[in-house]
Amino acid sequence: MKYCSCIIVFVVYLLSLTASAQEDNIHSIYFDFDQHLIKQKEQQLLLEYIKDLDTVSLEAIEIFGYCDDRGKDDYNFKLSQQRANAIKDFIVHQGIRTKVVITIEGKGRVLIDQDYVKDVSAVRQKNRRVDLILNFKQIPFEKQPGVYTEFPDTVVEGDRIILQNVYFEQGNSKLTPKAKKALRDVAKHMRKNKEFNFEIHGHICCTPKRYKETFDRSTNKRELSSNRAKNVYLLLTQLKVPKNRLKHFGCGNQYPLNLTPDLDRRVEILITK
Repeated sequence: MKYCSCIIVFVVYLLSLTASAQEDNIHSIYFDFDQHLIKQKEQQLLLEYIKDLDTVSLEAIEIFGYCDDRGKDDYNFKLSQQRANAIKDFIVHQGIRTKVVITIEGKGRVLIDQDYVKDVSAVRQKNRRVDLILNFKQIPFEKQPGVYTEFPDTVVEGDRIILQNVYFEQGNSKLTPKAKKALRDVAKHMRKNKEFNFEIHGHICCTPKRYKETFDRSTNKRELSSNRAKNVYLLLTQLKVPKNRLKHFGCGNQYPLNLTPDLDRRVEILITK
């Protein structure tokens, strides 16, 4: 029984890593066995990823290469470095500035515990990779007409409110104490403005464009932005905002602000009639 419990804990741990990694500023490029040349498919995916980047606020890139657990250490370190170098050369050739690439490092092999892993071949394939890790400048949010970070004294239909202090941890839809406190004030404004309805829009950050949604750690399903909006909705109804005046939607990664990851892990309120 104790052995089974250990397996369950290990599996949950792996799932939590997968869920959190989906929302990080990370793009992984996978290689064939014993190769450091970038496959055509991976080149295309990397091109699509680079195309969507906000290069103005891009501050630094770290590149880490890996190998599977076969072969000698010296050989694996060399191969992982070659893979990292190949990715650096590729992105620089596509217009990424050399000076923002601050780390290019081969990490060697990734060890796996074959006692716990069912499909060793699939795990080894995922370990033959390079991780591209991006860091962005912290740029203050610039207000636009009809866009606010708190409820104005007078609202009109079409106003959009980016809920200040209602941000989330990576891969998480759970409301923090700070978020709950901010939403109490939001609920007061909603009850006061009885002539309006409200749409609650959940967002996520940093996910490749081919994934419209990403994993919620609490459910291990691709529903993170939807759950963020839903959790805000549920708290607002508990705070006596009528349900018939509220709707909630998950917007996935369709509307990034391209400022900071924290601002993209957000919930917005759209004022409607």
